[in-house]
Amino acid sequence: MALSDTDLVMLAKAAPDRAAFDGLVRRHQAGLRAFLRKLGADAAQADDLAQETFIKALRSLQSYRGGASFRSWLYAIAWREFLQGARSERSRSRLSEAVAAESQGEAMRSAGDFSLDLQRALASLDDIERAAVLLCDAVGLSHGEASVALGAPLGSVKTYVARAREKLRAFLEDETPLRDRPSLVAENGVRHAV
Repeated sequence: MALSDTDLVMLAKAAPDRAAFDGLVRRHQAGLRAFLRKLGADAAQADDLAQETFIKALRSLQSYRGGASFRSWLYAIAWREFLQGARSERSRSRLSEAVAAESQGEAMRSAGDFSLDLQRALASLDDIERAAVLLCDAVGLSHGEASVALGAPLGSVKTYVARAREKLRAFLEDETPLRDRPSLVAENGVRHAV
């Protein structure tokens, strides 16, 4: 019988070895890395962010009280790590290079099972909208769990998800061939067609 996240957390808090926490890492690392890649991190950056997330989770495990699911608590840490990385100049540089590569028709980095159109549609969303829709639709968190992960009110998360779904639907229903669509370049937080 497989242990639940709650059981593994209790064992990890009580045990001096990390076997129980390693079980939590194995259970959640693939989904967490995929979430970070879909947010916009490249594979190496997603691995680094996931590793930092698990390190912080291990260090903070004694403060986890179980009010929210372990998974939503873990994704909250990952979201904060992503935001912190996105604020750094190095992360902005990587994102700009990826957008430039896309607009020049070069091979895109892998982002799981998402099509090129869906990757571009996700890239057109605000960070908070992209995170909310990915947490709810790709990761499978409830709106309440996503609320905890994002540190946002439940009503706001529902709005972000609804708005993101509407924008994605509109983007994907656009009949303009992909090569004829204008690229979006963020400049001071404002997107401009180029």
